Amino acid sequence: QLQLVESGGGLVQPGGSLRLSCVASGFNLNNYAIGWFRQAPGMEREGVSCISRSGDSTIYADSVNGRFTISRDSAKNTVYLQMNGLKPEDTAVYYCAASRPMLPRGWISVRDRDYAYWGQGTQVTVSS
Repeated sequence: QLQLVESGGGLVQPGGSLRLSCVASGFNLNNYAIGWFRQAPGMEREGVSCISRSGDSTIYADSVNGRFTISRDSAKNTVYLQMNGLKPEDTAVYYCAASRPMLPRGWISVRDRDYAYWGQGTQVTVSS
């Protein structure tokens, strides 16, 4: 069974940092592009970042560009989202998602309809 599990969320003060992890079980993450999305209360889900299968291509939403960094560790079957300079508006539930398998190695997208498998989410709260 394909499963994605996010971790690393929590409460942090403005300006602080968190690193989210997305661990896969039941499948090899190297065969999938991985995206991070977030959803704040009362808001639509927003694409935050994506990393291609190869790991060479990444994309970020304008709202997080320069503050967040996505990366993947093939040996650990894990994708990370390093979040620095956190702001209160970053408060949301963060989800990782996997694309359909075996797309072109450089394929990237932050459109949620392009993703087939989703984790349960981890809460990130930025507040003083």
